[in-house]
Amino acid sequence: MLKKIRQARQEQELDITSFMSLMIVLVPVLLMMMVFSHITILELKLPSDIDEISAAPNDELKNLELLVGDKDMALYYPQGALLKTIPATDDGQLNYPLLVQALKEVKYLLNEKGIEKKDINLLLPPATDYQTIVTVMDSVRSYKAVVAASVVDAELFPDVSLSDAPEDLLAAVNAVEAAQ
Repeated sequence: MLKKIRQARQEQELDITSFMSLMIVLVPVLLMMMVFSHITILELKLPSDIDEISAAPNDELKNLELLVGDKDMALYYPQGALLKTIPATDDGQLNYPLLVQALKEVKYLLNEKGIEKKDINLLLPPATDYQTIVTVMDSVRSYKAVVAASVVDAELFPDVSLSDAPEDLLAAVNAVEAAQ
């Protein structure tokens, strides 16, 4: 009888050096891309419902409003009562640093009276461009402040609502612009 001689099989070794090289390169690249693909979300509030407004006490009806014109801006508190006009810069652009300064003063005065206000209504003309809207929203939401030798974002009015500017207010602001 013939016996078959079985050869002992050798275990195959897995060669994963190329896979490890790929991971060494790929993981840092993917981690760096996560930093660059940071998405920012702007949170908006819709204007209040008429039923809510009629049920609210009179103190809640005092809204801080910012009318954004083509060149000037105007702060109103309470609704319809002009608080401050923010003129344009020398080159005709909206003056965002002056807006932030005016909002800091309003926030301070409201806090002195014991009014905790975190919301603001932006009254915008229909032809306002997107970049202006975003820049105004960033300006009214917070400002840079130095605390303990580091720069932080200090809160102004983080709850932002958008609405169309009333025609009568736009006409009044344009009349003031024409008079100057």
